[in-house]
Amino acid sequence: MEIRELKAFVAVVEAGAMSKAARQLHVSQPALSQTITALERRLGVRLLVRTSTGVQVTDAGATLLGEARAVLARHDQALAAMARHTATGSGVLRVGVPLELPPDLLPSALARLPDTRVQARHLSSVAQVAALRAGELDVGLVRERPAGPDLDAVLVVTEDVGVLLAADLAEKLGSPVRLEDLAGLEWFAFPRAGSPAWYDELAAILRSHGLDVGPEVPEEQRLIVELKIPAVSAGGAYAFAPPEWPYPLPDTVRWVPLAGTPIVRRTWAVWPATSHRRDVAEFVAALEDHRRNGSEV
Repeated sequence: MEIRELKAFVAVVEAGAMSKAARQLHVSQPALSQTITALERRLGVRLLVRTSTGVQVTDAGATLLGEARAVLARHDQALAAMARHTATGSGVLRVGVPLELPPDLLPSALARLPDTRVQARHLSSVAQVAALRAGELDVGLVRERPAGPDLDAVLVVTEDVGVLLAADLAEKLGSPVRLEDLAGLEWFAFPRAGSPAWYDELAAILRSHGLDVGPEVPEEQRLIVELKIPAVSAGGAYAFAPPEWPYPLPDTVRWVPLAGTPIVRRTWAVWPATSHRRDVAEFVAALEDHRRNGSEV
């Protein structure tokens, strides 16, 4: 048996469904099913019973589950014991951070690294990817998954984006508000150059609801979060924000959910594919745990 097979088996059992486990492991459902089938064939027993509502563990599967968890725990202990022999850089973890992360994401992840000093840099997605490839960052949190085999990535946050509106306008439009009801207002946008794929996705959604995207923001004009409030409170503009926007809102501004949740913002953890740093692996694992536990918004 291989560690990856045991991890796949435990993930399926804990998720209760092949499809859900596949999403968590970031593999296709057919590939995960083949892994489980190969494990059953190798052991000569049936581990899971597939049903229309998910999977059920057989007696043999229940036995393996306990053993697999013990093996994986021991595997993690072995990796931790070897960490002192692994190159970990200078004890400093350089992390790229975008604006508007869920407020509890980084604290919960960094709690797993009590002996590591973290240097955080606020950078756009494009700038983070460039810094990763230049060796100036160890891990980045970006809003679009980079292409190419030189960087590994895993999805760590999904957010159903809502909209910031002037309080009187929010009361008039109701909650949730439909995107098409924002017609005539100006979108408080960000420079496309900082995150082209995310900008294009947003622009396409707005256009599909009959909204005018407006002129592109100049590349040199950085998005300053604090400017969203005065731009919106005047009543002529709207801005997108996650439910737990980590900034205080005055009485003149309201956050309102969007009907049908048409906009979902994703954040990936990205790191060099050749990295063997234990602190990077621990940091990414903590981010994945945060997402699996449903702590993100």
